[in-house]
Amino acid sequence: MFIINPLRKQAMCSFVCRALSSIRHGGVVMALFGLALGAGLPVPVQAQPVKIVRNDSGGSIESRLREIAQLEGSGTRVEIRGQCASACTMFLGLPDACVARNSRLGFHGPQSQYYGIALPPAQFEYWSRVMADHYPGLIRSWFLTEARQTTMGVITLSGAQAITMGARACT
Repeated sequence: MFIINPLRKQAMCSFVCRALSSIRHGGVVMALFGLALGAGLPVPVQAQPVKIVRNDSGGSIESRLREIAQLEGSGTRVEIRGQCASACTMFLGLPDACVARNSRLGFHGPQSQYYGIALPPAQFEYWSRVMADHYPGLIRSWFLTEARQTTMGVITLSGAQAITMGARACT
C-alpha cells in the first residue's frame, strides 16, 4: 500500500495534470513511469530470472546449445550451486553465470550418443571447439589440452578451482 504525504498532494496533482496533458501516442508507459517518479512513489523493479543448477549431469551438446540460447534471450542468470557435469558446464559461457565455491564441475570430451564409442576425429575436434567456446579463457585452454581427452568418466574441478581459472563467483 502506498501512502502519499498530504503536503505533496497538491504538487503531485499539478505534476499529474501536466503529464497527462502531454501524453502522445505510445507515451502512456513513459508517462506513468514519470508520474510515479514525480510523485515520489517507488517504481517496481522486475527481478532478473534465475536458474539454479544443483544436480545436472549434462546431456546432448545440441540440446544444451538451444537451452543456452533461450537463457541468453530471456536475460536469465545461471547460478551453479551443486553438481554440474558434461554439457552443463557450457553454462559457464553465459554472461551472467556464476559458480559457488563448493560446487563440482565435471568435464570430458565430446562423445557419440553410444557411451564408449568414439566420434570420428573431425567431429571430435568440432564438438570440442564448440564446448570450449563456452568456457572462460583458462578453463578453455585446460579443457582443450587436458579434459577433452577424457571420454570415459569425468575430470572434476571444484567451484573454487573454476573461479581461479576465470569463472565468476556467486555471491
